Amino acid sequence: MTLYIDPPTWPGHGRMWSHLVSDESFDELHAFARGLGIPERAFERDHYDIPSHRYADVVRAGAVEVGAKELLRRLTHAGLRRPKRRGNPSEAPSRIRR
Repeated sequence: MTLYIDPPTWPGHGRMWSHLVSDESFDELHAFARGLGIPERAFERDHYDIPSHRYADVVRAGAVEVGAKELLRRLTHAGLRRPKRRGNPSEAPSRIRR
C-alpha cells in the first residue's frame, strides 16, 4: 500500500502539475488526499492532479517520488488505470469513484 507522485512537469492553467496515484485502491488514494486537504475536484479518473506548490507537502506526507513512466507502470500493474475515453462524453465515468 503505497502512494506515488511524479515530478511537477505537466503544464496547465498557468502552472505545473504532478500526478498522485495509489498502487492499492482508490479508497486509499481518496483518504490520503482528504488528509492533506486536496479537493475532490482535483481527482481525474485514476489520479489526483497536484500543483507544484503542494508537491513537497505530498512527499512529506508519505508519497514516494517516481518518474512519470514508473508511476504509470505501477498504476497499470495495480489494475487502477482508467484511460481517457474517446467518443461520447456522456459515457465518461463520474469524477469520483469509490
